[in-house]
Amino acid sequence: MTAKLSDRAAEFVDRVVKLQPKFAAFDCDGTLWAGDAGEGFFSWEFARGVVSAEVVRREKARYAEYRKGKVSEDEMCAAMVTLHSGLAETEVEKIASQFFEENMVAQIFPEMRELVIRLQSSGCDVWAVSSSNEWVIRAAMKHFGIPAKKILAATVAIEKGIVTGRMVQLPSGEGKPRAIRAVVKKDPDAAFGNSRWDADMLKIAKHGFAVNPNPDLEKLARELGWQVYWPESPST
Repeated sequence: MTAKLSDRAAEFVDRVVKLQPKFAAFDCDGTLWAGDAGEGFFSWEFARGVVSAEVVRREKARYAEYRKGKVSEDEMCAAMVTLHSGLAETEVEKIASQFFEENMVAQIFPEMRELVIRLQSSGCDVWAVSSSNEWVIRAAMKHFGIPAKKILAATVAIEKGIVTGRMVQLPSGEGKPRAIRAVVKKDPDAAFGNSRWDADMLKIAKHGFAVNPNPDLEKLARELGWQVYWPESPST
């Protein structure tokens, strides 16, 4: 189903499709939709008693230190996945899907969903690359037609259906091109991101796109000649 887009949004989609990329990599939070689903899920599940009070206290304290710059981005992203240790993966998948449906679907940028669908239809190999937990990203990608096997997200080992605290993959910052090269084994023709944590991924792409960029990425994008695009409001 084709979305009804503004002339400006449609022109952006057409321009990217005409590049005929064979492999495209998309960041997710802030790039495909407004807001951060990973952080949103973090708060949402705490309010619903998904994990113990002890885990809530520990991770809220860690997050407060992260906001002060005393905890690294990688450590915080990893904690948002490993805090589920001991839970059945099927249960985490269920609540992640509920969270995304209730809170994030309405935040999807229509032209970005249209772009992903158009690229796939043209034969482009489209991957989602995110530092958010894989359960939320899997739920999100159902709205973009991207299968689980083409998702690179924050992942832990699963043993006998139970989530462990052992990280397997964390695509953030330098970890994004590292994950792409390890799994896809080639560099993207086009890459899309919104924050400095996506810069390394955009640097290895033939065409870099700063979508809905934070000020630091916008500055870098203009210095390096990447296209800057501001999506339409999800409600338009």
